[in-house]
Amino acid sequence: VQLQACGGGLVQAGGFLRLSCAASGRTFSSSAVGWFRQAPGKEREFVAVIKMSGSITRYADSVKGRFTISRDSAKNTVYLQMNFLKPEDTAVYYCAANLEGLTTVASMYDYWGQGTQVTVSS
Repeated sequence: VQLQACGGGLVQAGGFLRLSCAASGRTFSSSAVGWFRQAPGKEREFVAVIKMSGSITRYADSVKGRFTISRDSAKNTVYLQMNFLKPEDTAVYYCAANLEGLTTVASMYDYWGQGTQVTVSS
């Protein structure tokens, strides 16, 4: 499985971005895809996750009500709509796939994309 994340960029506080994570190779309809982020000098942290079958999602408290994760199973693509962005959202965002199911633990993920930079200016 190869994951390709894109959609990052520079945006002002209060703005929005939509990240995409496209998967190629082995299909993973029974898996979960999550977004994580890592800011300079900080550990990688969980952002959101979605099960590829059904509609189960989980969010970090810091993004609830602002970010929405969704999927297009036919395209093997997961999206992260980020609204009302804050400077503290600045980080490299990674998507990852877990073939076993829904989890918020980074070490449980089997495949990782290359990351896309999100910078929110104040």
